[in-house]
Amino acid sequence: MNAMLTVILPPLLQLLLVLAFAPLITGIIRKTKARLQRRRGASVVQPYFDLAKLLKKEVVVSPVASWLFHATPYIVFSSTLVIALLVPTLVTPVPLHWIGDIITVIYLFALGRFFLALAGLDTGSAFGGLGSSREMSIASIIEPAMMLAIFTAAVTAGSTNLSIIVDRLSSTPASMLNPAHLLAFAGLFIVTLAETGRVPVDNPATHLELTMIHEAMILEYSGRYLAFIEWASQMKLLLFLALMSNMFFPLGMATTWSPGALVLGCVAFVLKVTGLAIVVAVVESTNAKLRLFRVPELLMVAFILSLLALILYFIIGA
Repeated sequence: MNAMLTVILPPLLQLLLVLAFAPLITGIIRKTKARLQRRRGASVVQPYFDLAKLLKKEVVVSPVASWLFHATPYIVFSSTLVIALLVPTLVTPVPLHWIGDIITVIYLFALGRFFLALAGLDTGSAFGGLGSSREMSIASIIEPAMMLAIFTAAVTAGSTNLSIIVDRLSSTPASMLNPAHLLAFAGLFIVTLAETGRVPVDNPATHLELTMIHEAMILEYSGRYLAFIEWASQMKLLLFLALMSNMFFPLGMATTWSPGALVLGCVAFVLKVTGLAIVVAVVESTNAKLRLFRVPELLMVAFILSLLALILYFIIGA
């Protein structure tokens, strides 16, 4: 019985943390933006009420939609849950470290994007096709920049396994200030804004047909389908923030599942992710959304920063 609990509890605890904390991060970003704009804004727990309301609503489906439209919300949600078991949050090693590494995480993110793009095309909506086309065009630039940024950390640790990367970086805290490391972090931060549909790449709060990207793909969804997609988007943002905080600055991460280590790891994780969420809110409040044809220029900056980080690592060493 004890052995079974040891196997089941760690992944269950990590899943519950990601599921419960993701809407709060979205609420913190919205509240921070409102305060920076001198508005009161909604409560930080408003995303929880929004998800609960959507889960109770009826699903309205286009008569021309195929099985793909119905399956996509569950595929996107479940693939994000698998990623939650591969990304370090509270403790290392991660629960599913034995089935995949950072490359698996990248392709699971791509899997959700692929099915969302197909679902946007499935109903024959002009807006869905527009959003899917824009999403895949931007993704072709995002993925190389993300791979280069993450591979810089992987080369530093000598492994693509996230648990090993975190362990080796924790044992050499001075390497966190390595110029190559900081450049890769900056590149991944820009990638995070693009991957999660934040300003200046996209605006999750608008439905203007000339500017929307992610919202255009999910415009036909409603009810519990939309709730699962929105929840998965919130978890995706949290997981990217967790990647940035724990892969580049793994301070406070627990190495055992003892109660004291878990409490310390939970406090460190919440503080780091909340700090990054506030930075995201500040960036969104101080920048206007870019025109669609200017977005590749921003993503090329992320690619160049990540490439420079990798080159700099080989020039100056660890």
